[in-house]
Amino acid sequence: MSEEDNKMHQPVTGHVKWFDPGKGFGFVVADDGGPDILLHANVLRNFGQSSVADQARIEILVQETDRGMQTVEILSITPPAGIAHDDADSFVGQDVIDESGELEPARVKWFDKAKGFGFANVFGSPEDVFIHVEILHRSGLADLQPGEAISIRVADGERGRMATQVLSWDSSFRTQS
Repeated sequence: MSEEDNKMHQPVTGHVKWFDPGKGFGFVVADDGGPDILLHANVLRNFGQSSVADQARIEILVQETDRGMQTVEILSITPPAGIAHDDADSFVGQDVIDESGELEPARVKWFDKAKGFGFANVFGSPEDVFIHVEILHRSGLADLQPGEAISIRVADGERGRMATQVLSWDSSFRTQS
């Protein structure tokens, strides 16, 4: 990025108003107010994610365009605060969450946001790992795409192996660094 580009790109902190992976875009609301800021799927993919949860905290660089403010780079994403964990805790069980293991590389088999769950496979294992939508939201994600590379923490539950944390493939490297 040139020095002139840096002058045009303004840092903004705010929250995700909404993001629709199917439409390929969403909007961010700045803490300081002002117009909604476009968040395009390509910018999110450059950050290493295919989705982001509504109300997630986000730090971005923005640029004024003829069509309004647009995100040009994501600096950080923090999962939304105050998500009701009751659904995930009752399904997964807090004891299972506390016993989470190491992050493991996995690939999404399928995920249906409307149904609220899906499955992934840890690399090198044919066994399915259940992913509940509340675990996804708790991890700061809104949706997963078939074939997407992710990192997950897995625990054995009453119904089999289940994810207790889901991270985008790229963000898992930032987390471990």
